[in-house]
Amino acid sequence: MLKTLMVAVAGLTLSTLANAAQLVEGEHYTVLDKPVETQVEEGQIEVTEAFWYGCPHCYNLEDPLNAWVAEQPDDVTFQRLPATMGGDWNKHAQAFYAAQELGILDAVHEDFFHAIHEDGQSLTAVDDVAEFFSDYDVSEDEARDAFTSFNVRRHVNEANSRMRDMRLMGVPALIVDGRYVITPSSAGSLDNMPQIAGALVERVRTERAE
Repeated sequence: MLKTLMVAVAGLTLSTLANAAQLVEGEHYTVLDKPVETQVEEGQIEVTEAFWYGCPHCYNLEDPLNAWVAEQPDDVTFQRLPATMGGDWNKHAQAFYAAQELGILDAVHEDFFHAIHEDGQSLTAVDDVAEFFSDYDVSEDEARDAFTSFNVRRHVNEANSRMRDMRLMGVPALIVDGRYVITPSSAGSLDNMPQIAGALVERVRTERAE
């Protein structure tokens, strides 16, 4: 009972803190020494999620993060950045960009996560990814071509450069406006990450209005 109450109070405190945007640098988030260039139109506030399909924490972040994204106003642009740390990470990044290239990413994304974490699939081999994608109105040959295409390799390389620029050592992470970085450790929990992102988005709005 006491533990439950303490957790509830801690959650309330963070919620109030995040809503008031009274966050502490180095405690709730970190600031990049050199901000990365954002990839959104002028006037938009970029929120990027760095993730890996094989990461259970990234999978568990999906629901609270998607709920938060759905509530954001038109000046917030949310985008995903597949982490590229070699091996299976890069294969999954290829799958992400292949799905994007084929126009099926929105339909595939959640199912891809589910297949790995609930069904025990690895989905790192091109033939396995092609077979998986074939359930989304593309042929296996089209999927293989996309997976190994120049454009997909280019996107993976760009993602790798962006990861380095963001100084990311793990996932999941949320990056607001190319400079504020939120991790599960800094947020205190996965559920708190979107709350803190929201407070930092509001801070960016305030900064721009001044």
